[in-house]
Amino acid sequence: MPGKNPYYDPSKSHHTPDGFTNVEPQNRQEGDFKRWRKERKAQQLPAPPEKGYEHFISQWWQTADFSGTDDRLWFLGHACLLLRVAGRYVLMDPALSDRASPLSFYGPKRKTPVAAPVEKLPPIDVVLFSHNHYDHLDRPTVRKLLRRFPDVQFMVPLGMKPWLERRGARYIEELDWWQEHQFGDLTFSAVPARHWSMRTFWDRNQSLWCGWVVRNTDLRFYFSGDSGYSNQFELIGQRLGPFDLAAIPIGAYAPRWFMSAQHMDPQQAVTVFSQLRCKKAVPIHWGVFELADDSLDQPLNELAEAISQSDSPEMEFKPLKIGASISKG
Repeated sequence: MPGKNPYYDPSKSHHTPDGFTNVEPQNRQEGDFKRWRKERKAQQLPAPPEKGYEHFISQWWQTADFSGTDDRLWFLGHACLLLRVAGRYVLMDPALSDRASPLSFYGPKRKTPVAAPVEKLPPIDVVLFSHNHYDHLDRPTVRKLLRRFPDVQFMVPLGMKPWLERRGARYIEELDWWQEHQFGDLTFSAVPARHWSMRTFWDRNQSLWCGWVVRNTDLRFYFSGDSGYSNQFELIGQRLGPFDLAAIPIGAYAPRWFMSAQHMDPQQAVTVFSQLRCKKAVPIHWGVFELADDSLDQPLNELAEAISQSDSPEMEFKPLKIGASISKG
């Protein structure tokens, strides 16, 4: 049974007495998950990349190189990013294990190599988590991070602090949507997202989900985490934008009838780029785990088409190789 929500604030529409919810209407029906799994199996989805996995890796993967000192963003695969800003390193949603699963032998398996294991990362100052799903919050990765960086600062949405405390984390800040925390000269803001949370059969939506904004006098960066499309992106752009850099998800969207409540598609991502008022953006949530019916390269193909058909075909919203980086300039 759901537990009582210790964070409950009746003035906030995303709070409930028993947990958290989206402000958008729920469009899921009972039995939808079984229907999707049945259709997926019958259609043998997802299909491999157009030219096979080996070609996809050779085209879209490289070892990460963290040299230099400029403000820079690395795409480390799926939703894992590393931001270097003002000499500090901020790591986001690191899930660097072979599977996005509580089990080492079952669950979505990594299809592309890790671009930078924990042992090869630069000194991490802050780790951001957007929510507690296994493809974003990975226990073995967290343990390795804590062994190497025992004093690292974690920032998480409401309800995730106890999980990290049980793994030995000492410095944890929990934030609700629109709350901020100062870390040196960096300001971190938790912002709304349209998603959900769950790690066991008993904790559905007991912790919150969010995106993050990181800013100082020289840089404004937005990290989406996981999210379906929402009119809240326009509000984020109005309140905290424009953004020099952003990370916007494009994958795990098929079939739309089932995935739209939790993952946006490439066409929606192009709309979000404009609503956030981005100068540059990097597409994320692709290329590592096959979580839905779209193949590893399908989001990239659809993104290119969506940009070419948009009102701003010159927009700087281009995929990076896994392991590659981009500067704000």
